Amino acid sequence: MGFIHELEGWPELTWDQGRLADLLADVRHRQGRLLGRMEALGFEFRAEARLTTLTADVMKSSAIEGEKLNAEEVRSSIARRLGLEVGGAIIVGRDVEGIVEMMLDATQCFSEPLNAERLFGWHAALFPSGRSGLNRITVGAWRPAEAGPMQVVSGPIGRETIHFEAPAAERLDREMSAFLQWFESDRKIDPVLRAGLAHFWFVTIHPFEDGNGRIGRAIADLALARADGTADRFYSMSSQIEAERKAYYLRLERGQRGDLDVTDWLEWFLGCLGRAIQGSDETLSAVLRKAKLWERLNQNPVNERQRKVINRLLDGFEGKLTTSKYAKLAKCSEDTALRDIRALVELGVLVKNEAGGRSTSYELADHLSTEQK
Repeated sequence: MGFIHELEGWPELTWDQGRLADLLADVRHRQGRLLGRMEALGFEFRAEARLTTLTADVMKSSAIEGEKLNAEEVRSSIARRLGLEVGGAIIVGRDVEGIVEMMLDATQCFSEPLNAERLFGWHAALFPSGRSGLNRITVGAWRPAEAGPMQVVSGPIGRETIHFEAPAAERLDREMSAFLQWFESDRKIDPVLRAGLAHFWFVTIHPFEDGNGRIGRAIADLALARADGTADRFYSMSSQIEAERKAYYLRLERGQRGDLDVTDWLEWFLGCLGRAIQGSDETLSAVLRKAKLWERLNQNPVNERQRKVINRLLDGFEGKLTTSKYAKLAKCSEDTALRDIRALVELGVLVKNEAGGRSTSYELADHLSTEQK
């Protein structure tokens, strides 16, 4: 059998609504419960959950493509764009800024129409140097014919297995026009189903030389934000896809080699989304634990520098806290840092580690770090 986009009737995808009804109802129920729980949180902790979720979304969408980003850079870039405070001045690379810009445009501006110009902007943000690795690619435009066939292959050279071949470049204007018109005009489809259909349809067209997976997941996130009716993101579909990456590619390949009925793909997508929402309970629980912890800490008020550093420690600070690291995080002198640290030790928030001298370091007191687990 050939590929789905070669079939007569493409792109008129079909699915069995009956088979999907219970899954869709369950996902919608989970979404509603999660958003209700988040509404009950104060602004500060809702913003914290949103920042944590968006950071995971950006990190994991890149990880699916084998690209490892720096978590602190991602978090810092998102926080700055959302107007949130994070500790420490962090220099953010262009690769991080690009994908953050795309993901935030998709989720925060979800009501804006999706069109070719917007997609070209996302693509240009992902590849600011005009290169994918060492290779120069066409940026901010559909892939040209001279780029050759767009194939997904595996295996040694000479004995490759072709898992998928996208439509020829000459078809892209027509294919993408049909896709974008459907995405913005057909309102009879539940927005959650639309997210699954849009992702599958877009990556099947594979209109760019590179970045199709990340852009396809951003399109799904945009559709899910429309389904939620809010720019606040409290679950990460990309995190769950990354955790189920093998099944993700298997279902995509099976759907792209199948007929126009994509019920199997949508079943997997809805199940994956349900597990993503369920996984967000962990994020929410951590934020709620943090809120309870601050209730206790606020009985002995700390200054803004101390608050910033404690939050960084609660967020999973790597390594031990030293006076110089504190000074860098809090943007103060080492003398001020030492005074702040000593005050926190007296309050029982920090404990001094055994090594002394230049190796002197501190960590959260056991009763505080244990509550975070």
